[in-house]
Amino acid sequence: MLFGAHVSSAGGISNAIDRIEEIGGNAVQVFTQSPRQWKATEHSPEEVERFRTRRKQARVKAVACHALYLVNLASRDKDVRSKSFTAMRATMETARAIGADSVVFHPGSHLGYGFADGLRALKPALRDLLELTTDDLWLCLENTAGAGDTIGRSADELAALYDALGGHRRLGICLDSCHWWASGVDVSSADALDDALGELDDRIGIDRIRCLHVNDAAVALGTNRDRHEVVAEGLIGNGLATFLGHPAFDGLPAILETWPKGGLSTKDIDELRRLHRLGKRRFRDRRRRAESASSRR
Repeated sequence: MLFGAHVSSAGGISNAIDRIEEIGGNAVQVFTQSPRQWKATEHSPEEVERFRTRRKQARVKAVACHALYLVNLASRDKDVRSKSFTAMRATMETARAIGADSVVFHPGSHLGYGFADGLRALKPALRDLLELTTDDLWLCLENTAGAGDTIGRSADELAALYDALGGHRRLGICLDSCHWWASGVDVSSADALDDALGELDDRIGIDRIRCLHVNDAAVALGTNRDRHEVVAEGLIGNGLATFLGHPAFDGLPAILETWPKGGLSTKDIDELRRLHRLGKRRFRDRRRRAESASSRR
């Protein structure tokens, strides 16, 4: 597994590599522009080249770009859909330029007019955006907490998006631990994770999972509210070890998105690694118990 965080790209997008190297990460997530403004940031050729060079020097093995928060490709408002598509296209183009591995985005909200109509609005935009993907760069849907009319709260909704796009081979998933918990999946339970991943595998294929967002939760299981907490300080707590240690996630980048008040440090990346080690032990012990029980039959 790779360990990293979402870091600022202030002062130039290549500075994100400097920042993740400073705290000991080997995976990083960035915004390619201000997440709360439509206007795209122009990155100079020199800045793009420095990003690529510094990534190699810092041995950062995974780079994700997160789309801005304003994006809603499912909106009934044509102006919002147009601005959302333009912003997504700009993010995809920057991601290709810097050699990123994925662009992570929230599918959006149908705002009450129904999932089926929201899906119809999403389909043409996603089809065009997928044309900008490459064998190295995937477009990744992030699962949602299920608040309001957001799309992507369940395996059924994610599968409907995949089916609508013909199961495009470069359409991936980013799983957020807090969102999954809030939508009713107990990520601290190995059995619950097995069930949820089994459903995803049946409907989509777990090989589509390309990235993990690791956030603790400030809300109870199944409350459909998107409220992140600092890792191991929320209601999931050390249960995040089970999430990180699941064998299905081996080799994936695990990205912190919630920061302590004092900002990120090496302690936060070390905490991810600690939880991962604890989770791997839990699954080893679980497998041994199962083998021992089987041998006694």
